[in-house]
Amino acid sequence: MNFLASLLVRRAWAVVAATLVLVAVAGVFGASAESRLSTGGFTDSSWESSRAIAELRDQFHTTTPNIVVLVSAHDGVVTDAPIARAGLDVTRKLAAEPGVGGVTSLWSTPGDLALASSDGRQALIVGEAGGDENTARATASRVATDLDGSEGPVTVTAGGQAIAEANIAQQSASDLRRAELITVPITAALLVVLFGSAVGAMLPLIVGGIAIVGTLLLMRVLTGFTEVSVFALNVTTGMGLGLGVDYSLLIVARYREELRAGRAPQRALARTLQTAGRTVLFSAVTVAIGLASLAIFPIAFLRSFAYTGTGVVALAAFGAVVVLPAVLHILGPRIEWGRVRRRRSDSQGQFWYKRASAVMRHPVVTTLVVVALLAAMGSPFLHIALGDDDERILPSSAPASVVGHALRTSFATNPAWTMPVVAEEAVPDATLSAYARRLSALPGVARVDARTGHFARGASVAPADPSSVAFRSPSSTWLAVTPAIDPLSPDGLNLAHAVRSQPAPFKVLVGGAAATLADARDSMLSHLPLAITVVVIATVLMLFLMVGAVLVPAKTLLLNVLSLSATFGALVFVFQDGHLAGQLGFTPTGTISIRTPVLLFCFAFGLSMDYEIFLISRIKEEYDRLGDNREAVARGLQHTGRLVTNAAVLIAIVFLALVTSGVTTVKIMGLGLALAVLVDAFLIRATLVPALMRLLGDRNWWAPRPLRRLHLLIGIWEREPLAILDVGTPVNLGKRGS
Repeated sequence: MNFLASLLVRRAWAVVAATLVLVAVAGVFGASAESRLSTGGFTDSSWESSRAIAELRDQFHTTTPNIVVLVSAHDGVVTDAPIARAGLDVTRKLAAEPGVGGVTSLWSTPGDLALASSDGRQALIVGEAGGDENTARATASRVATDLDGSEGPVTVTAGGQAIAEANIAQQSASDLRRAELITVPITAALLVVLFGSAVGAMLPLIVGGIAIVGTLLLMRVLTGFTEVSVFALNVTTGMGLGLGVDYSLLIVARYREELRAGRAPQRALARTLQTAGRTVLFSAVTVAIGLASLAIFPIAFLRSFAYTGTGVVALAAFGAVVVLPAVLHILGPRIEWGRVRRRRSDSQGQFWYKRASAVMRHPVVTTLVVVALLAAMGSPFLHIALGDDDERILPSSAPASVVGHALRTSFATNPAWTMPVVAEEAVPDATLSAYARRLSALPGVARVDARTGHFARGASVAPADPSSVAFRSPSSTWLAVTPAIDPLSPDGLNLAHAVRSQPAPFKVLVGGAAATLADARDSMLSHLPLAITVVVIATVLMLFLMVGAVLVPAKTLLLNVLSLSATFGALVFVFQDGHLAGQLGFTPTGTISIRTPVLLFCFAFGLSMDYEIFLISRIKEEYDRLGDNREAVARGLQHTGRLVTNAAVLIAIVFLALVTSGVTTVKIMGLGLALAVLVDAFLIRATLVPALMRLLGDRNWWAPRPLRRLHLLIGIWEREPLAILDVGTPVNLGKRGS
């Protein structure tokens, strides 16, 4: 850090100029990233459900429909001649769209009454937008534009998975712009208040801007090699601004503190990098490792957060440790330009000193009260129901949501819910019919269609007809199981297991939404232990390198579990149970997406470590200097309490802006991360940490002799250089002074 400080002092203008060039280049080339982002990436090609869909496409040149067009009659019923003619015209129009195949409707296949609503006033046209995800999304956007609206005596609304994905992409782009319009001016105003000057307030925005623009370029590069989720755009850009604020506050606050202590500007900068700069790097590495653990999961959606998340953390750290010090050196006293208030005395620091002292006077009571509060907040997590996202994550006015609502309330079945059961070998007709009858008798199955006919409630209800030809191929066959329940619910999960466990006299692959949910759950559960292990080991290792103790990392893990459980409980209460649905503007589904807890765990755990490192590093510095645990805790909170809570409020505002999104997935991430940082800053770091450290006393800093020796050799110290005695000699660094 001394070398870096010396280099930045000598080359400050060169660093700033190079950064400006790099940001400009990143802005130009990263601007196109948004149009290349994926709305999918939720599956893995090795899953049984994915292999079933691949077989269906390769062997039978068909798949489950991803375009569902709702045709609503203005007057009369859908079988009336004028309405039937209009419906048939829309069917032909959809079939003529480039890239759309497998189009069928009530009017093109009059016998398929499942395509008519229960009241006879609405009917469906289904089809498939082929090609890869981007091609299908482009096709769906064109279809929605061409078909939506009135068509004579009917109103036409396009929905289905492909349309929903196109709606999500459009909604996410507009949400990001709205969030930026909300957060940037509010954050800038609060930064002026915190820093007391307009110039000082610009510094965190510079670091955040570097992180955001650099991440857009990273996304653009990554889209050439892998899928990058459109949801990563909102979350990681918000995180870039938040981390930029966090890290900048720490660096600038320490720089000002060193100047007030009478150090020369160059020495103050070097000391700032030795202490706050080191803390930023520790924090960044820990947060990045937590996010990188998402790459363990074989799902492009989660992996895209791993890639972009680690990128935005690295860029924020680079901006704070390299670019910001260079700017500070150039500005010098001009950092106070545009001062809007006089410098305050250390009353804020005294407040946090007194708060820490008050907490440590009653550590047992404080611990019990806060733990009870966190446990109460986390209790709803005990009844979490895992499902998956569908068109209901969009606003209720979105075309895909309108169609989805009609399918759930007015139609007996949803053609997009079909569970294909693909036989991997030739099957005799009698054997196939017997198997189809058994499947149709399962609870939650509306009907089963096969090449030998149609089945329901364990019996044959109709013989084969012209539509049965679709189930034939020279070497195999498939069955279409139509659920009567929502496949993306716990009941749908049970149905997938029931279909797969039904004895089959031939090899089968089961696909569809319910089977995909089952595969996703199994994949999450099988990879989660490794991801948690990586995060835990990284946390313990980084904290040990920083403080050389074993109880501090253990306590940190325990407190993070408490904090995360409270956050997860609040999200279940709000989004799964539907409380505040009207106020927040979302449609409750009774479930939480199976990927959300994993994603939030990695992000929130990393952010929690951010504040832990800020606080513990300063407490350790004071303990090494004073040798008094209680005084070190009080002074550590005195120096960092205002910093941590202000940073938490600012980053919470950034994340809360995501709650204004029209996409429920983004709302959950925004509210979850905001709650995580606020609970962590105010209940954990400012309350539980000093209480528990008072209870543990000097045992906080205990480590077995071999680990103490190891830390003396490889630990990274937050102090100015000092001579260290032979590793075999016990040294009380605090009482000797540093």
